[in-house]
Amino acid sequence: MQERSSGGELAELLKRELHRYSPGEKLPSSRALVERFRVSPVTVSRALAQLAAEGLVVTRPGAGAFRARPRTASAPAGDTSWQEVALSADGGADLVPRTVDASGVTVSLAAPPPGVVEFNGGYLHPSLQPERAMAAALARAGRRPGAWGRPPLEGLPELREWFARGIGGHGGSVTAAEVLIAAGGQSALTTALRALAPPGAPVLVESPTYPGMLAIARASGLRPVPVPVDADGVRPELLADAFRASGARVFVCQPLFQNPTGAVLAAGRRAEVLRIARAAGAFVVEDDFVRRLVHEDAGPLPPPLAADDADGVVVHVGSLTKATSPSFRVSALAARGPVLERLRAIQVVDSFFVPRPLQEAALELVGSPAWPRHLRTVSAELRARREAMTGALRLHLPELALPHIPSGGYHLWLRLPDGADESALTAAALRAGVALAPGRPYFSAEPPAAHIRLSFAAVGGTAEITEGVRRLRTAWSEAARTRTVPREPRNRSTGPAGPGSLAP
Repeated sequence: MQERSSGGELAELLKRELHRYSPGEKLPSSRALVERFRVSPVTVSRALAQLAAEGLVVTRPGAGAFRARPRTASAPAGDTSWQEVALSADGGADLVPRTVDASGVTVSLAAPPPGVVEFNGGYLHPSLQPERAMAAALARAGRRPGAWGRPPLEGLPELREWFARGIGGHGGSVTAAEVLIAAGGQSALTTALRALAPPGAPVLVESPTYPGMLAIARASGLRPVPVPVDADGVRPELLADAFRASGARVFVCQPLFQNPTGAVLAAGRRAEVLRIARAAGAFVVEDDFVRRLVHEDAGPLPPPLAADDADGVVVHVGSLTKATSPSFRVSALAARGPVLERLRAIQVVDSFFVPRPLQEAALELVGSPAWPRHLRTVSAELRARREAMTGALRLHLPELALPHIPSGGYHLWLRLPDGADESALTAAALRAGVALAPGRPYFSAEPPAAHIRLSFAAVGGTAEITEGVRRLRTAWSEAARTRTVPREPRNRSTGPAGPGSLAP
């Protein structure tokens, strides 16, 4: 093989030879492959990365490449015929005016002024982003044959296969044919809601929930209906009540490290949520946004809801963005049944396809030894930052209630004491040099109390977290001093209170 041969050609040659190795057996070293095929180490690296992305090879840093063990038999096909009714039904009689309010989103997207501690950020700090690995992946991707051509409309097959393995788990319950590549989680959620609910329809949402999803729903003319969340996720009995009362055909949830509460849907509730939705003839949109931001001390993660769904109830959204960079906008939509074609059609009309160089770069990144190293580093760092923030809050702001400490994600959800004004605290915090996210935008209806959300991922490190909480203490004291309690008006009349008087 000549030097000009591509990594893809070498990958095809190696595929034809994989049968010579038993599952788990080590392949020849990269040096041996370089000498045998007369190619560069870069070409060998590309070929092994492609095989790893396809699930045929497992690479272990410092040990080499091994033939992957075969996947277990896929789950039996479910019955998706019910979707014909759900997709054609008119979900609401009264049209809802379409409004676009991006304020809840821009809070976490806008960069604060210099010197302000960024407790409102929704992405990893640059020091936590795999910038070198992404740059190297993008450079390698740009040199792939056909990298600048038109990709398949559904996405690169190898990338779809990689996402499918992550969504379906060891049982292989999701296939590449059931996955579409999208341009980030926000775009995927927009496609899902447009596909599943007509304008004017109700859509059930967790309460509280991600403001960006509420903005999508309202901009699409949908009516968000809140379903309360507790420490174990959405409450199934209230979910069933909400389906009956509203006639909704869609429920949007974040079962893993929910934004903003950090709750994980309890094991006993997972099947119940799917059963309730299936009985209502409704879809569950699963926003699995931070699965790759698990903390070092977390136990085994539950699989996505999509992994346990045979009947096509779940439309799954997964993304690489949170674990990489805000500009690395690569995500996946997974669904089965007739709804998949509707999702595909809407995505094609909206955006044609995700740029192929970005898809190729994603393949290079997740197939490289740098990827698992990056995830381990982020896992350890997020745990350290979470502990630094919770410790500082207990020391400096014991007045703020922290009902749940998550073992994944990048933020804490704090309840303010009764009577506290979150808007006043947000303004005072900014004057003190801290940007935070007020709780009101996370509720689709009246909130039960005042809250704030604090991110520990967007700052430079634990020292900045400690300084930020110290500044927040100053802001809290200022807001408390300026808070006034209005007095009830007194009726100075000695006679009985009439209809127009002010009773004591």
